[in-house]
Amino acid sequence: MSDLDLHPTAARCGGQATEGPVRDLLPPRETALGGSTVVRRLLPSLGRRMVGAWCFVDHYGPDDIADEPGMQVPPHPHMGLQTVSWLHQGEVLHRDSLGSLQTVRPYELGLMTSGRAISHSEESPRPHARLLHGAQLWVALPDGHRHTDPTFEHHPDLPRVTAAGLDARVILGTLDGTTSPGTAHTPIVGADLSLREGSRHQVPLDEHFEYAVLTMSGLTEIDGVRLEPGSMLYLGTGRRHLPLHAHSDASLLLLGGEPFREQLVMWWNFIGRTHDEIAQARDDWEKSSRFGEVHGYDGARLHAPELPPLPLKPRGRVR
Repeated sequence: MSDLDLHPTAARCGGQATEGPVRDLLPPRETALGGSTVVRRLLPSLGRRMVGAWCFVDHYGPDDIADEPGMQVPPHPHMGLQTVSWLHQGEVLHRDSLGSLQTVRPYELGLMTSGRAISHSEESPRPHARLLHGAQLWVALPDGHRHTDPTFEHHPDLPRVTAAGLDARVILGTLDGTTSPGTAHTPIVGADLSLREGSRHQVPLDEHFEYAVLTMSGLTEIDGVRLEPGSMLYLGTGRRHLPLHAHSDASLLLLGGEPFREQLVMWWNFIGRTHDEIAQARDDWEKSSRFGEVHGYDGARLHAPELPPLPLKPRGRVR
């Protein structure tokens, strides 16, 4: 998925995480994506730039797109990151410059590693399901892996952790000793938790990770904080368990990882370490170089926005 902001700012990321447990509610910002899709952007935000290596979180839907085009994100480039496509309802057709053509369906993992350069498009198939509901997430690649060859993975069956009233699918990384087949390049976890109304749980965590929870649906209480759909709670570090209470049938995305210590610059759809890297990537995309070509999408590709007038600088984590 792309950041379609025509005037993107440089996200100053990396550095130290908040030490110890906290309960910071992150406000969403509504952003139009393309077609009839409007997303709630939760990362990066004014209050939090990253959670572990998770550096971008969009939540969308549930939207009734029966008479709408649905998601229509034209071909666009990525560098230095992984994209994670996650659906609860609907389908998304993924095309990329490697020649991948894959329909991603609910509770299936679509994982694209851009490495040094890739381009892709995402769209609702024709015809498509009535409802569209999901999340799109990015993972920053550490310096040792950000120039790797691009890849696309599709994992239709993910391992699960279950208990009475709880069903957790492990999207990326490891939860409670259960590991996703998706390729991870940093210590990380992403899991989809389905909860039955009235259930209470203590989900095991790694005290060295920082965590956040996004409510996909239903009403929940996370460590004493009530959350409604589309809200994200940042939890900090130092936790060994996370108390959950479902006030209705509900689903959550649990995101976490080792605090990302590297400084980086995230601008538009690129993650780099210097202004020159970002400027070169933009120039390459505009010149149809390096990022390849997406075949089969019915429409023009996206053009990159103009760079800001001042040089982009890598910074540490800010609040």
